[in-house]
Parts: sequence; C-alpha cells; structure tokens
Amino acid sequence: MGFDARASGVYVIAATPFHPDGRVDEASVDRLTDFYLACGASGITALGVMGEAPKLAHDESIALVQRIVRAAGRVPVVVGVTSPGFAPMRALARGVMDAGAAGVMIAPPNTLRTDDQIVAYFGQARAAIGDDVPFAVQDYPLGFSVVMTQQVLARIVAENPSCVMLKLEDWPGLDKISAVRSLDAAGRMRPVSILTGNGGIFLDFELERGANGAMTGYAFPDMLTELVRLAQAGERERAHNLFDAHLPLMRYEQQPGVGLAVRKYILMKRGVLASDAQRNPASALSPTGRAEVDYLLQRLARLDSRADFG
Repeated sequence: MGFDARASGVYVIAATPFHPDGRVDEASVDRLTDFYLACGASGITALGVMGEAPKLAHDESIALVQRIVRAAGRVPVVVGVTSPGFAPMRALARGVMDAGAAGVMIAPPNTLRTDDQIVAYFGQARAAIGDDVPFAVQDYPLGFSVVMTQQVLARIVAENPSCVMLKLEDWPGLDKISAVRSLDAAGRMRPVSILTGNGGIFLDFELERGANGAMTGYAFPDMLTELVRLAQAGERERAHNLFDAHLPLMRYEQQPGVGLAVRKYILMKRGVLASDAQRNPASALSPTGRAEVDYLLQRLARLDSRADFG
C-alpha cells in the first residue's frame, strides 16, 4: 500500500544519524533504513520533527532522502517540508519528489490565528508544492501552536484533493479522532488516512478510535507494528498488554528536550546507530539519565526479549 488515503500501519519517523563531529553518518542511514524495514514499517518519514530537519542544509536534505529512498525500495518515503516560506517549501518538496519520495508532510506556521487563515494557508501550500504532490497535514498544536478543529480539517481535505492523510497528534486527541471519523461516516468529509504521533503513548486507544496506524519514532518500531497488527486483528487484550509493557519507556522517551537523546541512545544500544550524536544545537542524556534508560530496558526485557541486549 502506498502513500494515499488508504495508508495504514506504521510510518516510522526516521532519526538522522550523525557522526560525533556533526557529519551525516551515511552508513548508519542505510543500517537504520534496513532496520525500519525489518521492523515491518509500512512507510518511512524523513525530516520529521525528531529528524533534526532544521539542522540540515538543503543539499544535505536531498541527499539524505535519496539515500533513504534507495534503501527503502518499494516502501513509501514521506518527507517533512514545513518551512516559514513557500519558496523553500517548494524547492524541498520538488527536490525530494524528484529523488523518489512518495509525498510530503506540512505543518502550519504559528502565525495563523483564524480558521479561515489556516484553510487558506494549506491551499497556498498545495499550490506551491504542486497539485501532483500527495501531502499529509500535521496537526500538532503542542509543537506548532495552531489548533485545528475537525471542521477545519474537513475543509482542508475538501479543498485540497492531494491531501491524503491527517497526522493527528493533538493532546488529548482521542475525541478528535472520533469526531473526524464521525464526519467520515456522515458523508461530511472525504475519507483520508489518519496516523498518529506523540511517541505512540496513546496509540492503544487511538487505534480503537479509528486511527489507521502511527507516524512516530519510538525506538521499538517493531513493537508499534506488532501493536497495530494485534489491534486490527481484534486482539484487544494482547494489544494492550504489549502496550502496557512498553509504556514506562515510551513515557521516558517522550520527555520534551531530551526525548531525541533517549531515542538515539536506545537505537545505538540496539546496534542500529554507530553514535547517538546529534548535530548542534543538541540535547544530551546525563549519566544518571542513561542509567535510568538502562534500568527501564532491563525491566522491559523481562516482558519483551527485544529489549534484552545481552
């Protein structure tokens, strides 16, 4: 299944691997992409919020996407192209589509104040990137300070045929998912895919509310893909048991400021990244923080062998 209104499963938000000196670690990019595919990812999202996109130059962004697309094969790659202006958004969007990306993701700028401004913005963004580029709307009020009601989202979808997905990560957002699906059911909104974020910490109930899956980057994407499969198969108790086992670590990884440091540290321990380095400006785990993550991994390993690193 490609990047369209039927998209489901887990689109993993890819970390961007760096060497300690700040250079992109190309070998780790390949290894990370292979890892996501082995975890059962339905898609890969590059240059997301947790992908350190603003720290990359334009040519680095294109080169990174080219490398991920090449390693991902038939699995669709979606690219975050959010930008303060439409000229750089268009340049990046067209560049990554030429590189083989399946579509892009756009979040609204925090300057928008009214519903009409929000709807108009996405129409302008669609015109800027081109009608031929499928896109997802990123609804993340905590990160972008823009609140989009279900009615606003329905208007955006109606006025932009190339909008194929809503990434809903309002907080709390369960009732919003239900409200959007109610509009679908009543024929008041064109059906689109709904994937959720926020590190997966509400995914158990988001799936039950009508989400098609997740677009997030928890360091155990193999757990996320298993959770989605169980939920879609109606295995509710097994799905919640799996989720509950991982929740303490997911919560720790979701901390503002150091969440990416936690995620990269775990991916390094899993043998996927050669280094947990970030490009400056960067956050870092303290020795105490690393010890706490190690403790949570040890506890998780009692319930899920994927956390047992020997």
